Amino acid sequence: MAAQITALGLVFAVLTNGALAPAAGMVIGTLAVLIYVVVGGFLAVAITDFIQMIVLVVGMTVIAFFAADLAGGAGKVLDMAHSADLWRLWPEPTFTDIMFFFAAAITMMFGSIPQQDVFQRVMSAKDAPTARTGAVIGGASYIIFGFVPMFIVAAAVVVMGDSAMELAKNDYQRLLPTFVMTKMPLIMQILFFGALLSAIKSTSSATLLAPSTSFVENILKNLRPGMSDKQQLLAMRVTIVVFAALVLAYAIAMQGTSIYELVSSAYQVTLVGAFIPLVMGLYWRRATTQGAILSIGAGIAVWLLFFPQISDLGEAFPGQLAGLLAALAGMIVGSLAPQVLKNRQEQPAHIAGAKA
Repeated sequence: MAAQITALGLVFAVLTNGALAPAAGMVIGTLAVLIYVVVGGFLAVAITDFIQMIVLVVGMTVIAFFAADLAGGAGKVLDMAHSADLWRLWPEPTFTDIMFFFAAAITMMFGSIPQQDVFQRVMSAKDAPTARTGAVIGGASYIIFGFVPMFIVAAAVVVMGDSAMELAKNDYQRLLPTFVMTKMPLIMQILFFGALLSAIKSTSSATLLAPSTSFVENILKNLRPGMSDKQQLLAMRVTIVVFAALVLAYAIAMQGTSIYELVSSAYQVTLVGAFIPLVMGLYWRRATTQGAILSIGAGIAVWLLFFPQISDLGEAFPGQLAGLLAALAGMIVGSLAPQVLKNRQEQPAHIAGAKA
């Protein structure tokens, strides 16, 4: 959520040519999303997401064609990407590079599985086949459409030349919006920022709704089991507002941190703290509550040890991968150790009984 708020602040700052500070843009963007999430709930999120995705796909596709035309054709853009070795997918064949590449991959792949906003969509489907098919279609569409903004950035490098590379070195997040603002006509700017805001708002609205649902359903209802539907709805709305205020403060405090780092850190939390308990709880019969608790504690504790503010371990090995391995070990030890101890305590009693 903080990453989306940061992106909103960046968009408003670029659109106003710096007249509006990123922090002010964050406040405006948060209020815009907060209004329809609080009033309309998940149904409003679903409807707006559907419309926003159409705007995103159409807008970015048109921008890609126009960018290719500015660059002298798609062939020139692809040739530049080839000459700059931008098609290289795999890392250098060293242990450290491979581990960091693998860690980055599983962060997005496995870290997104326990996300509450994903769970909301799955559970809102009318049946299991719909949920499964929707997830597959959505995932495939993400992979395919992910190449479109990459192509536009490559076209920006062809059109803007050295200035694009200089801008990328200073703040690569501004390269694409600056390219659109300086090299494209007004109609293309409207399409681009409409598509960009659609992508940001669709993600932030679903993310904003998730913690309120988790808090009310899993915590507050257990503390106050007699709540009526109206009380639950009010509690969810209050939680949304409180959470939005906290995240807005966090995003403002984290100014200067890249959007990628904020997103990656968010997925790392669920990777090291929730993925192993979820998977083992579903597919391992010997998993226990004690194992889940130890898994969460061990995963997060080891992950934190790799923070640069704490140690230099993160330079040699990815912290999220270390946390994932610790979480797996914690689940196995926490689940099996009590059973082993119980068997050892019961064994003398069985032997004594057999002798008697």
